[in-house]
Amino acid sequence: MVAGHLQEKKGYFYMVLSYSVDGKRKTKWIPTGMAVKGNKKKAEALLMETRQNFEPEPETEEATELSGEIMFVDFLTMWLEIAKSTIKLTTYASYADMTNKVIIPYFKPLKRRLSELTAADIQKFYLLQLERVSANSVIHYHAVIHRAMKYAVKTDLIVSNPVDKVDRPKKNSFQGSFYTEDDIQDLFEAAKGTKLELPIVLAAFYGLRRSEVLGLKWDAIDFQR
Repeated sequence: MVAGHLQEKKGYFYMVLSYSVDGKRKTKWIPTGMAVKGNKKKAEALLMETRQNFEPEPETEEATELSGEIMFVDFLTMWLEIAKSTIKLTTYASYADMTNKVIIPYFKPLKRRLSELTAADIQKFYLLQLERVSANSVIHYHAVIHRAMKYAVKTDLIVSNPVDKVDRPKKNSFQGSFYTEDDIQDLFEAAKGTKLELPIVLAAFYGLRRSEVLGLKWDAIDFQR
């Protein structure tokens, strides 16, 4: 584990890591994005996690205190932890899933620092994603990146938000469809005798959603009527 400690700067906590590369001692400043007031325990926990997972990069440039020098993907990871206490658990789970499975895997090989990320980088990401998912999904990615970068601006890690310069994909219009009477009968026959038969019958007769069918309780059923 590398050594490290917290340092206060302009009202915010920074993590100062100390490690060796090729026999030379290096120092790396990493912003937590957390205000000093009321966040010491959270900052200490983040420092411990960062020290455990930190892998020195084989680079020759001198360490710097510039906040924008943090890697964009590292900033996203830290921002998620900061945002966790400010949003609903389901929203956090969605953000984390998109960030860890889609956004970070794309940007990590690019090795962009937070201060280096451009509107063109983000636009290319959107265009590539549109080749495999719907525009609505890309809009969700857009929301995550925009919110994270907005926080970076708010905490003076960067001067401006590059996402503001990117055109968000146009939302797909919903195209509803429905089963015909023959389709329903075919579905009943296919489901007969399976675990899905009852949920399908309930959904077909009462127009219930999946979650509503699965959430039914006995007291919701009137056997007399």
